[in-house]
Amino acid sequence: MLMTGWVSIVIMIGLGVAFGAGSVAISHLLGPRKPTPEKAAPYECGMPPVGDARERHPVQFYLVAMVFLLLDIEVAFLYPWAMALKPGGDGAGLGWLGFIQLVVFMLILLGGYVYVWRKGILDWGPHKR
Repeated sequence: MLMTGWVSIVIMIGLGVAFGAGSVAISHLLGPRKPTPEKAAPYECGMPPVGDARERHPVQFYLVAMVFLLLDIEVAFLYPWAMALKPGGDGAGLGWLGFIQLVVFMLILLGGYVYVWRKGILDWGPHKR
C-alpha cells in the first residue's frame, strides 16, 4: 500500500487536534464562571492599559524587536555550528578554522550589540528617565 507511511502522520495530527479541542471543551464545561470587572478588563505586560488602543508605537519599539529577532536568529545558528566544530568519532570536526570562524562571528555580533547600545536603541520605555 502506497499511503502506509502517511497513516501515522494523519493519526498524530488527529490526536493533536482532538487533544486541543478536548482541552478547550473540558475547560469550558468544568471551569469556574465568576466574571468580575477586573477579570473582564484588558491586561497587558503587568500594567493597566492607558490611552487609546490605536495609538502608534514609537519607532524604538520596532527597532528593539528587530534587534531581538536578529540576535535570536543568529544565536540559533550557533548550535549547528558547535555540532560541526565537535569532532565526531572519525575526527571530522572543523578544527581550528571552524573555531576562528566562530570567534569572528561572535566578534561581529559583539560589534553590532555595542553599536546598537551606543545608538541608544535599547534605551526606551517606562524605565528611561
